[in-house]
Amino acid sequence: MNYTKTALLLAAMTGLFLAVGFALGGEQGMLIAFAVALGLNVFSYWNSDKLVLRMHGARQVTPEEAPNFHAMVAELARRADMPMPKVYVIENPQPNAFATGRNPENAAVAATTGLFDVLDSDEVAAVMAHELAHVKNRDTLIMTVTATIAGAIGMLANFAMLFGQNRDGRGMGPIPTLLMMILAPMAAMLVQMAISRSREYEADRVGGEIVGDPRLLARALEKISRGVAAIPNDAAERNPASAHLFIMNPLSGARMDNLFSTHPNPANRIEALERQAMAMGVAPASAPASRRGSVPAAGGRRGPWGG
Repeated sequence: MNYTKTALLLAAMTGLFLAVGFALGGEQGMLIAFAVALGLNVFSYWNSDKLVLRMHGARQVTPEEAPNFHAMVAELARRADMPMPKVYVIENPQPNAFATGRNPENAAVAATTGLFDVLDSDEVAAVMAHELAHVKNRDTLIMTVTATIAGAIGMLANFAMLFGQNRDGRGMGPIPTLLMMILAPMAAMLVQMAISRSREYEADRVGGEIVGDPRLLARALEKISRGVAAIPNDAAERNPASAHLFIMNPLSGARMDNLFSTHPNPANRIEALERQAMAMGVAPASAPASRRGSVPAAGGRRGPWGG
């Protein structure tokens, strides 16, 4: 269902781009904007993983430094029939995680130290399964295509005064052009955010299958939601454009499942995971005693899944 929704939303964004292009710049303006946006996003596609890891202070950890975390990710990657991604840790008290990389062969997963402080090891595994699902589903590619089209629409709007002629060579007039400049990028942003939310639901579903119990991810999301609400993420606040990568929106004041949110409401995601667990025949179980612990970082703390 979410694959179909994503395809329909991408088709809608492509249709919006074509309509705006012909209205504002004709074929010439449309092609120029698309070429520039494509070039920018191709560069981003090849380099965004390094940029986002650097902006959040992520540190790659070796199997010797974090044997339990590495073993966890390796087992999940084996279950998902994926190559082993690079593993990173972010020294940040907010519980959160994200995946990046242009394809499964060049992927990385990153978790904050706060994630290990808040979740038990099985819940951490569920979160990592969600992140691997993003890689498996090639969501980075999907969001890059989305960003290319959205960026092209934005550029067309900026070029409106230069290419403000319709196909007959007649200008649209200042008021219609101004409205198009404002409304077209806004519409593209809404579609882009809707695609992002759709991909989160799909990653939840696939992550639940990988870890074997969707309720583990549901419990993790509930705890992460409380942690995100209580603990600010300064790096994310300085770089809000990367917020959509995280399993939970790391920015303050964004708890609503509305048109301007890149993430679904946590309660809606938890409900969907509960339904998935029932469909899979996973019996409800009380939360196990926490096997708490963190990735062995500077302080040499215990890692998840024993050790």
